[in-house]
Amino acid sequence: MIAEWLIYPTAIAAGLLGGVIGFGTSIMLMPLLVHLYGPIKTIPIVALIAIVANGSRVLLWWRLVDFKAMLYFSLSAVPAVVLGANTLVQLTPRFVEICLGLFLMMMIPMRRWLGRQAIRLKPPQMLWVGAVIGYLSGIVATTGPLNTPFFLALGLSKGAFLGTEAAASLLMFAAKGLRFHQLDVIDLQAVSQGLLIGGFVFAGSTLSKRIVLALSEQTFMRLMEAVMLFSGLSMLILAITS
Repeated sequence: MIAEWLIYPTAIAAGLLGGVIGFGTSIMLMPLLVHLYGPIKTIPIVALIAIVANGSRVLLWWRLVDFKAMLYFSLSAVPAVVLGANTLVQLTPRFVEICLGLFLMMMIPMRRWLGRQAIRLKPPQMLWVGAVIGYLSGIVATTGPLNTPFFLALGLSKGAFLGTEAAASLLMFAAKGLRFHQLDVIDLQAVSQGLLIGGFVFAGSTLSKRIVLALSEQTFMRLMEAVMLFSGLSMLILAITS
């Protein structure tokens, strides 16, 4: 009973965090969701929560969205996430989660190195990024932090980064949720809980815009790296202990 009530204030805090740095919402909610609903049902619930969370960030930063980058990413990510969802029902994603956790922590020094090299991606190159991220997103509950270095490499930051990444992820998670419905992985309870918890996440997201505008560029990047480190460790721990 305590855990059930705890999910709602946690969802508000998770929405605030995700609204500030662009990811972290699912990572914060995952332990409680797994405890309440089990690991299998948690994945479609997280997909529904992600739809609401990303939708709220798109609304907040609509004017700054790079629609060209979003389109290229989505063109490959949407079919890839469907393929990943098909894979999920046939295998245990534990090994993939361990690899993702290690990858997240490796991305911190890699992102800094890319920054020093002044390497920049162009929107058409997001086709390759979308294919990989989309497929992995279909298998595991969340790959939000994996998007970060690639969208930052487009030269996006703060509101432009948050809005563009959210718009691309929104289409991907909508396709994922639809595919889970077709595979009968998602039921009425998952839909109702996903939308209810998503409402609390939305409330937290609306509080984030003022914080983002007040953050310096350096603080914004450091906060992102801290959550990437936490996310990587969390995914490793969840994968090893599950």
